[in-house]
Amino acid sequence: MLSGDFYTTTSMQVGEETILATLQLNPAHRIFEGHFPGTPVVPGVCMMQMIKELLESALRVKCRLIHADHAKFLSVINPLEQACIQAAIQYKQEGGGVTSVKATFFNEQVTFLKYQARFKQLHPAT
Repeated sequence: MLSGDFYTTTSMQVGEETILATLQLNPAHRIFEGHFPGTPVVPGVCMMQMIKELLESALRVKCRLIHADHAKFLSVINPLEQACIQAAIQYKQEGGGVTSVKATFFNEQVTFLKYQARFKQLHPAT
């Protein structure tokens, strides 16, 4: 939904129950025309979607969010000032096709988001 247009994954390392990725945001994306003109801010729902997409890419399976336990937006992401961010995701398979996730968006100086959620695996990604 957002990958390749709103953001690009410039690197991704998938380890045992971990994903580390570098993301390049597109400050010219049309979302920022309304959120907010002159002072763009990455919407929280977009950050949550980006985590879902990174998980799907790493696991090669489509997922659906079934529960978001915590979403702490600690600092805004202005794509004009922080066009490149890091994502760190820890995940655990709980059984029954459910995956629990703890994720963080950050750069060298700032943590932008801390997020915990559970996803249901639907089917292999195409």
